[in-house]
Amino acid sequence: MNADKNRYFTQFKPRSSTSSIARQGLKSLANSLSPLKRTEFRYLISRWVVNRSQTTAQFLCLTIAFCVYFSFSAIAATNPNQNPNPNQFPPNPLEIRTPDPLLPRTNRRRRLTDAERAALSVALEQLNTAAAAKLQAGDRVGAFEIWYRELRLRRYIGPLSEVQALGRVGAIALQQNSRQDVQIITKRLQIIQQELQKKPPVELELLRSLGTAYRQVNAPQLAVGIYEQILALARSQPDIPTVEATLLTLAEMNMSYFDYIKAADHYRELLRLAESRSDRVKQIAYLKQLAYIYDQGKQHQMAIKTKQQLIELSLTEQDLLQVPSLYLSIGSNYEALGLVEQAAQNYQEAYAFAYQREMFNLAKEALQKLANLFQSSNQPQQALSVYQILVSVNILAKDSYGIMNAYDQIGKLYLSLKDFPQALNAFQQGLEIAKQLQYREAYFSQQIEQVNKQAPQ
Repeated sequence: MNADKNRYFTQFKPRSSTSSIARQGLKSLANSLSPLKRTEFRYLISRWVVNRSQTTAQFLCLTIAFCVYFSFSAIAATNPNQNPNPNQFPPNPLEIRTPDPLLPRTNRRRRLTDAERAALSVALEQLNTAAAAKLQAGDRVGAFEIWYRELRLRRYIGPLSEVQALGRVGAIALQQNSRQDVQIITKRLQIIQQELQKKPPVELELLRSLGTAYRQVNAPQLAVGIYEQILALARSQPDIPTVEATLLTLAEMNMSYFDYIKAADHYRELLRLAESRSDRVKQIAYLKQLAYIYDQGKQHQMAIKTKQQLIELSLTEQDLLQVPSLYLSIGSNYEALGLVEQAAQNYQEAYAFAYQREMFNLAKEALQKLANLFQSSNQPQQALSVYQILVSVNILAKDSYGIMNAYDQIGKLYLSLKDFPQALNAFQQGLEIAKQLQYREAYFSQQIEQVNKQAPQ
């Protein structure tokens, strides 16, 4: 066996030039491979070394086979069109670096002149128009290809132009339910924000545009962060109009996302600003928002206090239409707190105010709430008195349905008190109106029959 091996090496050694070429080829091939392929290559070579009983021809064949196998493997690994990965994301359309013919052919890294920016702005508006036309024609993919080209070129105009365009296109992507496009645009806005923070101070107009753009792509938390920066900047100057406008924007955003606590903080500050200027119109607007917030949060005491302020301001400004509704709302707050007397007082105030000004619908609503309150608190006689007044108000309002329903409630109350004659009279009055309306006739006939059965003979 050893002799055979010695004979093999004796035969192989004179052909050192062939083996040298093969070794050099294998070495260069191994160096060109990825670490994983290189490990696999070395493993196969080591297997050959262990089994050295192969012939030179076998060695050369093995070398050629290795070269073919690893060459094709390398080609397959570097060819993106062969066996594409379905999970691989396409390139970011905002990061394409292909030279654009709309840019000057000279050094593309230099800043554009004013004339070049003006010409480019005109061309970009034309791209926007072309993209909108494609979208209108149903070619969404083609439209966004053009818009992405516009957005890439907007960088050469300046950050303000780019941010405004990103917001505009982002809003369209959101309307089209194109989540990927919205994410791409939002990411670019964040990059711009990061770049701006590295170069303070930031222009107020640019911050406003960035906040608007975040809202257009439905990124409220990012938008809130920008508006808080604007608010801090405006307070430091101080710039009261910007402070007020920003507070209002933040309050409206928080309201739209049901963050009532933060919204209330902003509206309270807005109210203080309006009070400092004696701006009663804005005071009323902010108090209404606060009253709504307190009602939503079931903060009844705060709601009552706010609505009482609203009544005072409304009377001062002769905005009388709001007053009865405010009394009604205060009554509901007291009722929720279990304070029946205070609730009844405010319902009575609402009725009196509305009745004197012939606001009969509000007067009827106040009486109905008052009657319900007395019934729920086991005060049937007071409820009966209110329903009798309600009949009169419905007659003034020419509301036949309201009269019929009031008689129905009166009949039920008398029936619960075992006052059968009065109950019968109320249901008969209701039946007469029901016949005129051709509505609920059978119901009132049944009620009359029931009273007659229960009444002592």
